[in-house]
Amino acid sequence: MKKEPLIPQIGVITDIRIDTPDVKTFRVVTPEGKKAFLHTPGQCAMLSIPGVGEAMFSITSSPTNEEYMEFSIKKCGCVTEWLHSAEPGQEITIRGPYGNGFPVDTAFSGHDLLFIAGGIGLAPLRSVINYVRHYRSRYGKIDIVYGSRSKADLVDYREILDEWSTDSGVNVHLTIDRAEEGWDGHVGFVPNYVKELGFDTDKVAVLCGPPIMIKFTLSGLQELGFDKTQVYTTMELRMKCGIGKCGRCNIGSKYVCKDGPVFRCDELDELPNEY
Repeated sequence: MKKEPLIPQIGVITDIRIDTPDVKTFRVVTPEGKKAFLHTPGQCAMLSIPGVGEAMFSITSSPTNEEYMEFSIKKCGCVTEWLHSAEPGQEITIRGPYGNGFPVDTAFSGHDLLFIAGGIGLAPLRSVINYVRHYRSRYGKIDIVYGSRSKADLVDYREILDEWSTDSGVNVHLTIDRAEEGWDGHVGFVPNYVKELGFDTDKVAVLCGPPIMIKFTLSGLQELGFDKTQVYTTMELRMKCGIGKCGRCNIGSKYVCKDGPVFRCDELDELPNEY
């Protein structure tokens, strides 16, 4: 099942789920109805539409799903707009996997886990969350803090309510930026909510979201007593070619696609101010 990551394969979109007004989740298989390749949680793939363009996206389905891969994609450019107009049965090309995934079988194993996401930042973490849910006995307690602008902007909302929230040992904490009719949950920004919840520091934290959210959430975790060596994040949005050739993701001596996109937060201190 191992493929050459530079050679694209034909992919077929078999299902499209509308998550939010500007996010859709695409299910992709090969023409034979199989997964295109194996991956680890946190890795990415290049999706391409000949004549339109190509873009790198996080693989949001767990490696434990052996039937297909999924990609939760926000409409924000020509490639994503084209994908959002596609219908099931549409053929695209896919290649990968790219980057290094989260250390789910090493640094995460045996620990309590804290996942913190904002907006579309939940997409890269969904693969990790479902992986650790599948191998539940390998990990301790799981907390998930997730927030977005509004209830309608919460990605994977039904999966969160129907599956994640019902698991033993999994606590889900949802928040939206501003109060709205029909929402009786927490209201406020993710970094402040994390501090309000006041988590114990005997756990590994994983962050993903807008850079400003990551900055203030990391600061809040440090106020609670977390060390940067306990916190991981992903920078997949900087990736372009995926193999360290184009230089687009170069930050100082690091290439996000080869050294990341997953980084422990103390490793980011080594990067220049351009980050």
